[in-house]
Amino acid sequence: MKTNNRIYTMTFASVYPLYVAKAERKGRTKAEVDEVIRWLTGYSQKRLEAQLKKQANFATFFAKAPHLNPARALITGTICGVRLEEIKDPLMREIRYLDKLIDELAKGKAMEKILRK
Repeated sequence: MKTNNRIYTMTFASVYPLYVAKAERKGRTKAEVDEVIRWLTGYSQKRLEAQLKKQANFATFFAKAPHLNPARALITGTICGVRLEEIKDPLMREIRYLDKLIDELAKGKAMEKILRK
């Protein structure tokens, strides 16, 4: 599982601009990307920015998340051809939840639906 190990050690800050760019290409905003990340992880905006500045890797970013949203279990479907519900590795599941939320944002889904309200 080399690919998994590589993503765990990638810095969240190196992927974050790609999330923002993907959303912005579809008319969404950085603020909406941040809102989605805060909803998923429980980070405040200040703590999210601190994690970006610290260059935390994905493993640390999720390990230090103040409060993973219990409603994230409602995030279903596929990402990269893999059903979210079938991902056994807890960290990979968290990363894929975030990927799925960014995809939904880029596809123009309403924020209330993305945030499972």
